[in-house]
Amino acid sequence: MSDFLKTLTRKNSLRKQCAELSVAEVEKVLADLTEIVEDKRAEEEAKAAAEQAKFEKINAIRQTMQDAGIDIDDLMGSVDVAPKKKVQPKYRIVDADGETHEWSGRGRTPVAFQQYFEGGKTKEDCLIKD
Repeated sequence: MSDFLKTLTRKNSLRKQCAELSVAEVEKVLADLTEIVEDKRAEEEAKAAAEQAKFEKINAIRQTMQDAGIDIDDLMGSVDVAPKKKVQPKYRIVDADGETHEWSGRGRTPVAFQQYFEGGKTKEDCLIKD
C-alpha cells in the first residue's frame, strides 16, 4: 500500500495532513474526491450494464439453440479450426546409427544436434539445401 493511500484511508493520518490547509482548500479536495467517486460509480455501472447485456445475449443464443435442437458440440464440430502451421526443418543430420534428425532451428537445440556441434561442426554444415 502506498503512503498516499495509507494517508487517504486513515482518518487520523488524513486529519494530520490537512491540518495546515484552510477550510476552502479542504472543501476543494472534498469536491474533487466526490467528483472522482461519482465518475468511478458511473464507470462501474456502465461496466455492469455491459456485462448484463452480454449475459442476456448469451442466454438468448442458448435458448435459440435449445429451441432448434442444436448442442454446443454440434457447433464445435462444424467450425473449421485452422491447423497450426508446421515449421519446416532447416537443418538435417544423420547420426552414427544412420538415423536422420531434422530441426527447424527454433527452440532448444536437440541432443543429436548439440552433439554434432560439439564435434566441431556448424549449423551451416547441416543446412538443408533444396
